[in-house]
Amino acid sequence: LKEEEFARAEALALFDYLRKSRSGGFVISLSGGADSSAVACLVSTLVHLGVAELGLAGFAKKLAHVSGIESARTPAELVNRLLTCVYQSTRNSSDTTRSAAAGLAKALNAKYIEFDIDRLTQGYTDMVAAALRRKLDWASDDIALQNIQARTRGPGVWMIANLSNALLLATSNR
Repeated sequence: LKEEEFARAEALALFDYLRKSRSGGFVISLSGGADSSAVACLVSTLVHLGVAELGLAGFAKKLAHVSGIESARTPAELVNRLLTCVYQSTRNSSDTTRSAAAGLAKALNAKYIEFDIDRLTQGYTDMVAAALRRKLDWASDDIALQNIQARTRGPGVWMIANLSNALLLATSNR
């Protein structure tokens, strides 16, 4: 199937880039939506396919540069070592997306971090509104307000990736 072929090719590419870059894993801004969920699942797929192909010890040996990888005893422990998911909420985030993100991270056995970016998003919104001398609202400024939420999520997740010596996987538009 073309979907399986795609998943296998992406999993191999992720594994190969992780190995060649000598990075410590992957970080994903997990929104609870389809795009980021698909990418998180591809990281889990890389682990499961890699272990099936190389065995647990062979997989760990290929990624020996990753701190603590040798102590993983199951594919789930490998996923936990290699994948960090970050949910970044605002006042517009729903319990549904939060629950979906947390549930997927748990199902994959990924590390899960959650923080609130609402104050940062509101700060940008207030700054631009003051410069334009008008209040911004969802009825007339929907795209700009959606985009500032998305863009405000960037710095925090980049910081998590940098502190983890990990690769940040961008997930917009599948």
